[in-house]
Amino acid sequence: MALVVQKYGGSSVSDAASIKRVAKRIAAAKRAGDDIVVVVSAMGDTTDELIDLAQQITPLPPSREMDILLTAGERISMSLLAMAINNLGVKAKSFTGQQAGVITDAVHGRARIVDVVPHRIRETIERGQVAIVAGFQGVTSDTNDVTTLGRGGSDTTAVALAAGLGADVCEIYTDVDGVFSADPRIVPAARKLDRVSYDEMLELAASGAKVLVLRCVEYARRYGVPVHVRSSFSTHTGTLVTNEPAAEGPEGAAVEQPIIAGVAHDRSEAKITVVGVPDVPGKAARIFQVVAGSGVNIDMIVQNVSAAATGLTDISFTLPATDGATATAALSEHQPDIGFQSLQYDDTIGKLSLIGAGMKSHPGVSAKLFAALSDAGINIEMISTSEIRISVVTRADSLDEAVRAVHTAFELDSDQQEAVVYGGTGR
Repeated sequence: MALVVQKYGGSSVSDAASIKRVAKRIAAAKRAGDDIVVVVSAMGDTTDELIDLAQQITPLPPSREMDILLTAGERISMSLLAMAINNLGVKAKSFTGQQAGVITDAVHGRARIVDVVPHRIRETIERGQVAIVAGFQGVTSDTNDVTTLGRGGSDTTAVALAAGLGADVCEIYTDVDGVFSADPRIVPAARKLDRVSYDEMLELAASGAKVLVLRCVEYARRYGVPVHVRSSFSTHTGTLVTNEPAAEGPEGAAVEQPIIAGVAHDRSEAKITVVGVPDVPGKAARIFQVVAGSGVNIDMIVQNVSAAATGLTDISFTLPATDGATATAALSEHQPDIGFQSLQYDDTIGKLSLIGAGMKSHPGVSAKLFAALSDAGINIEMISTSEIRISVVTRADSLDEAVRAVHTAFELDSDQQEAVVYGGTGR
């Protein structure tokens, strides 16, 4: 008997028929002998519809009230799913994040989990019942206010509960069959990965892969929770995210990890270039102090060589496009004391990232990447690297072509049937 935490996304419980289908899968797992805890997202587009409804009332709804409103979506899902499971003859009980013991900080809209105290969930398991938990939400320890966890919060809830309960595995059910070597909507020949390390999955998530959110993977790595990414629309074996070694090969030796895990892409970033910065100590530090002070996270940074005649240089950096206005306003306000000439803002960029733990011990990966982009006629504007990742910035309208070219160059194309996105969203 295993303790399994399952998470189902919005596309998996989008309507009554989908909820009944998911209930059958859960009931079958329970009848097979496993203890089951389920975390569920809001049905379909319910969260977006609630946001739209709030904005019809006021363009600036109070964050506390928004959290109370948005958590209603998951409460609807959890209760309906519990009804469907009970209707199949398997006892199930639903819980809000507060009832499940998910304790967060007090930052409404993007709260972070600080503790999990799942007493009621344990009691439900011990009674032989299925516990259904509303994802995406928790409660503060001091004010008892309801909070939401931000994008991908249900994934994070599931992994946090799995860690708190000491579960054997956390199964994340989406509308794709697992983690792929690229987005199957862009690369139909993308290959499903059987196993990915935590570090590789962190880089994939941070570089734009949508199947798991970054916080979920960080939590899983911190507490050693194996995460199994699967589709709720099929019975195929998915992708296991873990640092456990792979199974032994036919000769008794461990199967060597592939050099490259996958190619990720991101269209959500923009680039700011600070033009004419005096090339003296402290100016770059001042620029990034101002940006950090405005609450903006920076991704890639490039500084040009200063011109000998003027002693000025240009500094470019990428950031989330949603923070572009905030960062440019903050820098413009401090232009006199920084002393730069002007700002350039570009939101028509795309980022491509090549990720693989194997590149640490294999020379020539960078050369092969740049050659593939050159052969496809794609210009590189910025480059950033880590031990297991190489990221480049290109024009947004060249990004899809770049992903396909790099995927093929590193022989990641599958010769099996095309990858399927069952629900249409890849989440």
